[in-house]
Order: sequence, then structure tokens, then C-alpha cells
Amino acid sequence: MSELRWRRRLRRPLVLGVAAAVAGLALAVPSAGAQPPGDDVEHSDNVRPVANVPRQGPLAESTHTDLAFYKDYAIQGAYDGFTIYDIRNPQDPKIVSQTHCPGGQGDVSVSPDGKLLFMSVDYARTDDTCQSGEGSYEDPNSWEGVRIFDISDVANPRYVKGVKTSCGSHTNTMVPGKNPGEVFVYVSSYNPDPAFPNCQPPHDSISIIGVPAGDPAAAEVVAEPVLFPDGGAEGTAGCHDITVYPDLDLAGGACMGDGVLLDISDRVAPKVLATVQDPNFAFYHSATFTNDGTGLIFTDELGGGGAPTCNEETGPTHGADAIYTITGSGAERGLEFQSYFKIPRYQTDAENCVAHNGNLIPIPGRNVYVQSWYQGGVSIFDFTDTTAPVEIGYFDRGPVDENLVLGGSWSAYYYNGYVYSSDITRGLDVMKVTGPGMDEADKVKLDILNPQTQYAYPE
Repeated sequence: MSELRWRRRLRRPLVLGVAAAVAGLALAVPSAGAQPPGDDVEHSDNVRPVANVPRQGPLAESTHTDLAFYKDYAIQGAYDGFTIYDIRNPQDPKIVSQTHCPGGQGDVSVSPDGKLLFMSVDYARTDDTCQSGEGSYEDPNSWEGVRIFDISDVANPRYVKGVKTSCGSHTNTMVPGKNPGEVFVYVSSYNPDPAFPNCQPPHDSISIIGVPAGDPAAAEVVAEPVLFPDGGAEGTAGCHDITVYPDLDLAGGACMGDGVLLDISDRVAPKVLATVQDPNFAFYHSATFTNDGTGLIFTDELGGGGAPTCNEETGPTHGADAIYTITGSGAERGLEFQSYFKIPRYQTDAENCVAHNGNLIPIPGRNVYVQSWYQGGVSIFDFTDTTAPVEIGYFDRGPVDENLVLGGSWSAYYYNGYVYSSDITRGLDVMKVTGPGMDEADKVKLDILNPQTQYAYPE
């Protein structure tokens, strides 16, 4: 979930799970030839674009980032604030309100009752308000962290407070507590520097914000658990994303040089169960569990999201997804590698492209994932056979520009019958997916969907 960040960034660098057709599925076969020009859209027959809402208003020039959902509303983060859409008619989304509140990168999540919005701020500001100016990382009085808004009136969001966290908040994860009304926010941030008073090495921890029921103004950091007391893999100094699966008391941490499986039965004291390192991975970026909790996908954000890595030169095992099964039980659980997946459609050198954010489509008895790939578009792949994942659908725009510029789908999520894609420069895209199993998937209705909070689907 990250644009290139020159002050904090790690660098390093299609054996797709070479897949036979999955029974009953139509494979997504791209047409021959080059990428579509300009803003033309190429898509598989089973993916139909139904709407696009361009960037506009006070966020017209802002980099658009992640998405969260509550009932009939979609919330799209941006580097300069957020937009709330009415999606009662997914084929005609309507902007309800826009909030201008600069800070970057603006990833969002919502509380279980839909009343609170949590927004990540990872760029130094002079203070925690929406009117703050650009701060200095060398200034101990600068502010980074999580802003909390009351969105119970979606037409008039109200700023509640900011909670300062160590190294800011690159992303945030809404974690429902075990007591009624209890909410925690896991804050991921990384790349400390001795010159930054608020982001000191080694920073092998995360911050956990507690939000008291009915009193969001009293939210504060309640714990800073150290996940890597031994320092972790080379280059690890914090986490990028943590995806929680509250029903299973598990979390998957994408922590720079480490992929991590966590026990979160104690919400304020997560315990590391297993870690993995992959020489083909440059930067563990995000994680997603299978619905039954027996598997875990990690994504590799090779090039920080700003490089053209979906090409023959980079190959199929770099900038890809890695699929694992979870072995053992209890404190003895581990992770066993199964295969890689990378989109089989090469992109041009003018298109930043790498594995990014997505979620499961709730097709009973199968593991089907929809995922953004920046200017590689949106991909849908089936990994029911964990050793042989195969793309079964896609949506792919042409290059934003003849030169390499940041663009494309930041995140893509299935929610209540449609796929919603947050496009960095082109706004909000909505698409309808058809094919085997989709009628059953469309019957699954959620009241909430957060990018890093996983919800159990009926099997």
C-alpha cells in the first residue's frame, strides 16, 4: 500500500504456479498484442466494467489509496483526505462528502458500528489537525499517527482527535476487541532513522491504539509489542501491513523482510507463531488468509510500487504473491510454501506494476482472490489448488502516460456482489464479475469490510 517513499524504503529485488485449467472455469486469456492505448480498457469476458467516478473536488489532484466499506457506503482514502460514496446502486456511485485533511498516505478503516473512521498519516506534520502544515522528521514536535473521525453523519464527517505513534502510521488495521464496543487499531510503520526523534531504531514493534467504547476522544496507544526481539530478517525494521482474522485469533504480518503468522487471542499482546523469508521477495507488503484459515498469501512489493516489474526481464517469482499452507496447531503452527502467482500479462515499461491489495471472493469450496496490480490492473485468480494458481479474470487499463508515472489500481476488493477498485489517478472503478460460483458469492452480504480485517464467509 505504498507510493515510493524516499525517506523510508527498503530495496532488493511469469513459473506462475504453472496451472492447468481448474475444472469448470473459463481461463482469462488476454488478446494478442500490446497493451491498450491511453485510457482504453481491456478485460476478460467474465469481468464487466460498470462505473467509474473520476477524482474531483478538493482531492482532484491527490493520490488515491485504500478502500473501506460500511453498509451502503464506500470510503476511499487519499493522500489529502477521503471521499465517502453512496453505493446503493453500484453502477452509479454518488459522492456523499469529501474531507480535505492532508497527511499521506491516507489509508482508511472503519469501526464495527460504522461510526468511526481511522486514517493513517505517515508524513510529518506540524500538528495533528487537518490544517497542519508539512513538518520535519528531525523535529521532535512534529506529528504522525492516526486521525480519528466521527462519520456517523456521512455527509458531515467530524474530526475527533489524532493519536501520535512511533514512526507514524503507514497503514492501520481495525481489530474488534472481545468485549462489546471494544476496538483496537494496529498501526504498522517502518524504516527508522537515528536522525528522526520520533522514529528511532531498531523499531521492531507495532503500536496498538485502544479506542474506548463510546469515547473515541480518549483513544491512546495502549501497547507497543516488540515482534522481533532478535531483529528479524536483514532489513526488517517494522511492519507494512498486518491482516487480522479475529474469528480465528490469527494475524498475518507483512514486515519488510519477514512474513509473519501471529496469535492475537490477546489483542494487546500478539505473539509470533512463525516467520518466513523468501530470497525472491524484496518487501513483504500484505497478507490474506484463506477463508478456512489453513492458508496464507503474502505479496511482494518489489520496487516500492513505482517500478515496471510485470515483464519478462523481472520474471514470474519477483513482485509476485507467495502462497503458503499453515501447518501444525496451537503454538506449533508453521508456514509451508506452495507456489507463486503473478499476472501472466506483461506490461509496458511505462507502467508501474507489482502485487498489491485484494481480498477473497466468497465462492463456496474454492479459494478465489481479487487483487490490484497498480497499472497491471485488477486480477482474479483461483488458488484452490495451492500448487497451481491460475488467473480466471482481469481488468486492465492502458498506461497513464507514455512515460513511467505512478498510477493504476491501488486496491481492489469484492464487496456485496461487485468489485471496487481504487485507482490512484482515475478515481473509483466498479466492475461485475460473472462465471461459475459467482451467483453463490453474490448472496453473501456483509455490513462492513476493512482492507486489513478479514471476515469469515459461509463455506
